Amino acid sequence: MEQVKTRDEIEDIYKWDLTKVFKNNKEFNSFYDETKELIEDYPKYQNKVMSSANKLLESFTAYLEIVRRVEKLYSYANMLSDQDVSNNTNQELLGRVMNLYELANKNTYFMRTEIIKESNQLKQYYKDNPKLLDYELVIKDIVRYKKYTLSDIEEKLLSETTKALGNNDSTYSFLTSSDMSFDNIKDENNNEVELTDTNYSIFIKSKDRRVRRDAFYKLYEQYKQYSNTLSSTLNGHIKENVTLSHIRGYNSAFARSVFSDELDENVYKTLVDTVHENLDVYQKYFKLKKKILKLDDMNLYDVYVEMIKDYNKEYSFDDAKDLIFKALKPLGEDYLKDLERPFKERWIDIYPNKNKRGGAYSGGSYDTYPYVLLNYQNRIDDVSTIIHELGHSMHSYYTRTNQPFQYGDYPIFVAEVASTTNELLLARYLIENSTDPNEKLSALNHLLELFKATIYRQVMFEEFELYAYDLVEQDDVITSDKLCNKYLELNKLYFGNSLNVNEEIKYEWEKVPHFYYNFYVYKYATSLSAASIITTKILEGDTKIRDKYLEMLKSGSTKSPLDTLKIVGIDMTQKEVYKSAIDMFDKTIDEFEKVMKEVN
Repeated sequence: MEQVKTRDEIEDIYKWDLTKVFKNNKEFNSFYDETKELIEDYPKYQNKVMSSANKLLESFTAYLEIVRRVEKLYSYANMLSDQDVSNNTNQELLGRVMNLYELANKNTYFMRTEIIKESNQLKQYYKDNPKLLDYELVIKDIVRYKKYTLSDIEEKLLSETTKALGNNDSTYSFLTSSDMSFDNIKDENNNEVELTDTNYSIFIKSKDRRVRRDAFYKLYEQYKQYSNTLSSTLNGHIKENVTLSHIRGYNSAFARSVFSDELDENVYKTLVDTVHENLDVYQKYFKLKKKILKLDDMNLYDVYVEMIKDYNKEYSFDDAKDLIFKALKPLGEDYLKDLERPFKERWIDIYPNKNKRGGAYSGGSYDTYPYVLLNYQNRIDDVSTIIHELGHSMHSYYTRTNQPFQYGDYPIFVAEVASTTNELLLARYLIENSTDPNEKLSALNHLLELFKATIYRQVMFEEFELYAYDLVEQDDVITSDKLCNKYLELNKLYFGNSLNVNEEIKYEWEKVPHFYYNFYVYKYATSLSAASIITTKILEGDTKIRDKYLEMLKSGSTKSPLDTLKIVGIDMTQKEVYKSAIDMFDKTIDEFEKVMKEVN
């Protein structure tokens, strides 16, 4: 096995260029000190924010400047930390920025409350100083929270709690990522190896059924021992969120979440209802897998094994780039021209290095490139990861270059639309153009996994999360037994008679960090549903939809999430949106089975 290189051993052309953010730590420190002075000076506006139109403009732009500078500092420190998590200097930089964030929160909390308290003056102030109209939409969003804003003293007290909250999430992370250990298992070659949360994802896909079965039982045997502890951390996290939501006057924590997204709870209900009405498609997928794997009985430890033979074709980074540009050609010449920038200007940190953070993401801030972190290893899955993250980065690039800072980010509800649209375009390109039937099967298989994991699995996760929240909302007691039994019940509902639902799966919720993200998981499903419609129409040659899609990517937060998607003619309140994605999943199952028969 090739040894992982140190950071210094990787050529600069394969690493992101953070000198475009700060030339060095000295420049960072100077910017940090200037920002801290601005934050420490900001309380001078207290009780004066709404004293006049000019003072509102002055204090509001000063506040935005602080936010903008802190975001830039955080982006730099976070990326520097991620490229080598063992570097204490980088960790210290990140810690300092987090402290600065807390100071900013403490010193600026009153700005929002004063605007809300005197919001009746805004109409006149817009006349007195028309420059305020540049911020009208973001001020309107602040005023939208009037019903849930407390008194000055109460808001100050809440701002002081920042440091005390969030520890349950940290405890969970430390426990599951570093403190838990698992028994050894024997791999495909009968060698005894240590099972970890990381290599479990490899063993559960093993072609050797004994290996994946042993990994499954050994993993959940250990999680079972921590069930009470992890129930406690989740309980604590939920209680924090519920308590803060009730203090502010929301009916529930979920109501607070959908209010933040400017949604109606019926959007979620419509999604769940549509999924429940189409569980047969989900179960059809697993029945096909059982048939292809030639299993007399299928268990949950069989669901991740590939239906196709080992597909080991390697894609160099240049191969991946070429494939990405071909797949995204339907988005037009202007998009492809802009897509050259990440590669030419070193937005991308490409290869793994020792102590580099795992996984992938798109990051940066308004005043930086929308950088991409990768751990590229020449697999087709890595190509999908690149095109996914570039979808985020191009969305960010278009937003930031077409909108002022106050509108230079996009709603979280639509955050996964561009990334999944890119993934779908790549898969469809490979399916339609590949001369290698195994590559075509691989692309179809990727699509199947995408729909399975992103729609059905995430909606099941959200049902579980809401159940746990409801226990706390109703002053019931969260226990390990209740959570485990509910999770097992949901698995039985979703899988039906397509396979054996092994009882050990009831501990799986303990290894899902997304339950600490406060109702984020179902947004993966809504985003993929929207992306399915966008992709279908673009591939049908609908240039009007393509142009509207690019317009959407440039709109930032100038519209509500629902209105943002209406730019491309998608109404997320309608069941047809979710049904169309499920129909695409259903057709892909049939397409996969057809190609598989042709190959065999």
